[in-house]
Amino acid sequence: MRILLLAVILNWNLLSICGDEENKDWWQTTVFYQIYPRSFQDSNGDGIGDLKGITSRLDHLKEAGVGATWLSPIFKSPMVDFGYDISDYLSIQEEYGTMEDFDELIAKAKELGIKIILDFVPNHSSDKHEWFIKSEAKDPEYIDFYIWHDGKPNPDGGRNLEPNNWVSVFYGSAWTWSDKRQQYYLHQFTKQQPDLNYRNPKVVERMSDVLRFWLKKGVYGFRVDAINHLFEVEDFIDEPVNAFDPDPKSYGHLFHYYTVDLNEVYDVVYQWRDLLDDFKKTHGGETRIMMTEAYANMSFVMRYYENDEGTRKGSHIPFNFLMISDLNGDSTARDFAHTISKWMNYMPVGFTANWVMGNHDNSRVASRYGVERIDALNTMLLTLGGVGITYNGEEFGMVDYKNISWKDTQDPAACNTNPDVYQKYSRDPERTPFQWDNTKNAGFSTADKTWLPVNPNYVDLNLKAEKEAEHSHFKFYQKLTKLRQHKTFQNGNIKVQALSKYVFAFVRELRDSDTFVVVINLGANAEEVSLKPFKTLHDKLKVVAAAPTSQYHEGSIVSINSVPLDSYDCVIFTDGATEHNRDFIDYMVITVGK
Repeated sequence: MRILLLAVILNWNLLSICGDEENKDWWQTTVFYQIYPRSFQDSNGDGIGDLKGITSRLDHLKEAGVGATWLSPIFKSPMVDFGYDISDYLSIQEEYGTMEDFDELIAKAKELGIKIILDFVPNHSSDKHEWFIKSEAKDPEYIDFYIWHDGKPNPDGGRNLEPNNWVSVFYGSAWTWSDKRQQYYLHQFTKQQPDLNYRNPKVVERMSDVLRFWLKKGVYGFRVDAINHLFEVEDFIDEPVNAFDPDPKSYGHLFHYYTVDLNEVYDVVYQWRDLLDDFKKTHGGETRIMMTEAYANMSFVMRYYENDEGTRKGSHIPFNFLMISDLNGDSTARDFAHTISKWMNYMPVGFTANWVMGNHDNSRVASRYGVERIDALNTMLLTLGGVGITYNGEEFGMVDYKNISWKDTQDPAACNTNPDVYQKYSRDPERTPFQWDNTKNAGFSTADKTWLPVNPNYVDLNLKAEKEAEHSHFKFYQKLTKLRQHKTFQNGNIKVQALSKYVFAFVRELRDSDTFVVVINLGANAEEVSLKPFKTLHDKLKVVAAAPTSQYHEGSIVSINSVPLDSYDCVIFTDGATEHNRDFIDYMVITVGK
């Protein structure tokens, strides 16, 4: 592999990274799009999105410039955690349709040139899964498929005490007593989601068989959920207390040294990467990929790419959550430059960066950063270089619906609390139905009641209106995905610079190709910037794309000496192909502030 990271200037105001002119694999240049099936499109009027609904809307993805979509879980499930509690990894949840519906989805996606990625949930199953039922009954074949423990002797007599102080991500103890088995079982999430025992080789092989099954059905890879929870220490010692969170039932009450990010996790990831590579060798076709979800320290996340010796490969796309965890609407240009450089500095040589702005577990981009900044953030997502991943609805700026009542709340993370604090924990606001148009239920469903209420703002904010408007967030998103196909965006080098407290800039350039400059003002005040610090630019730049509210128009010419920006402005310029093009092509200037 060519060296991706040749030089990083560790001034947070400036980051220069060299690109790779070789041809990229499909996943390195396409646009990924996350679909939350329950909220995307209902085809049968029951108020719940389904596979036929997704199939009927694939044309939208094609129109948006999406090349691959990953579906949140569609497998058979009691729906305690809306699909992340799987009772059969090889069957489709009845609410979502049938295996025939899935086959039709695959066929339609193939026809449109869209690759399907499935959400794979390996850490735990449902307590309704046949494996758990048999394990609880001490069936010899399944007796240690899960994490069972006798507990600690109770000095007062009676049932043993819980094995330790471990708590669930979803609040409360991570241990539940089984009267049938007379032991405790571990669940790092809800009590209906018992943790599988990956120290049992049979579990690893069964889950590998699940991957093979869906690969044969035609999927192009998997997004692996909560991968860093796969192993726990074998001696089950207490985790240390975090004094800053006094609630003993809260996940933040403990420092999680013994239940996440253990070394054994990576070996399983490397095994599954081998499986994907072997499948391609055996069956042909394009690369099958792995995307991994781990909210973890950067040094842990980077090990998903490859082992320390560089002899075993792992995840193609270990999700980069820095845009979610480290930045917000108050972030400065220096914050943005530092956050981008942080990922690039840690990333192993020769691998591909990725940028995740939002997902079904976090407040929507427009709600976190402000609706005025959605165009700027989508620009960053799609032009920084590497993999860009869009959560459904964020291509046109959907926002959280924060007024969901306790009665209508569905998220177990919230339902496990109480009516006074549930909104602090609920992920329902970012999961509300997709807003297709201004008809009943935003065109999502004909039902009288949808599984989550539709955001009332759909009357004005919906995809149909965005498509009909002369200028809109969605139309700008389309321009970005088209520009992203340019070889400079795919292979060019990048130079990132904070020009002032609130102005952030980056440049992309490739030898013998066009250079692009993107200017974005995320602030509420107008500003004027100079692009002269980028020494390879000509004096004049031409506008190739501008956000809906921008003062600029395509074809306009601007001097690099003075680039005026209105509040929340967003513009992409080109410098054309020049003899200077050595290492960068796309400039993106962002004013970050209020």
